[in-house]
Amino acid sequence: MAELATIARPYAEALFRSAAGTDAAAQLSALADVSSDAQLRQFADNPKVGSELVFNVVADVLARQGTVLNPALQNLLHAVLENGRLTVLPEIAAQYQVLVNGTSGVSDAVIESAYAIDGAQLAEVVASLEKRFGRKLNARVEIHPELIGGIRAVVGDEVLDTSVKARLEQMKVALTA
Repeated sequence: MAELATIARPYAEALFRSAAGTDAAAQLSALADVSSDAQLRQFADNPKVGSELVFNVVADVLARQGTVLNPALQNLLHAVLENGRLTVLPEIAAQYQVLVNGTSGVSDAVIESAYAIDGAQLAEVVASLEKRFGRKLNARVEIHPELIGGIRAVVGDEVLDTSVKARLEQMKVALTA
């Protein structure tokens, strides 16, 4: 959703500038996971509950999971809660990760396949994709049986689709043109 991305971008950029050299990515990921809880969101949306109480609940849940927020993330959480933007935290985490990846020359990649890919095959696929896209990749595999065969790789806003489904679609277009 473009609106969430627009709202999240300034938060992610501010955190990126203020939390350089810290383990903010892991803490932000944990914070995003906690903020995705439906009960927490319902609690936070209650007009009788103040942002400080929600902050304390979130901090307590994270502490029980073994995560203590650094000051930059505490400030982010305060700002997000005061502005009623708790639902934006997962998008902030995603955009923050893009910023971190951009400075390290690494990109996240989603490899969609019709079948499971074992470790050796995945290493080969990732190596060829890194050569094709010209950068290191953090690959994640998703299974999509509707692809029939082959893979579909999504790296940022670039897509490489070598699936059987895509080839059949190309043949259909060529035959009906």
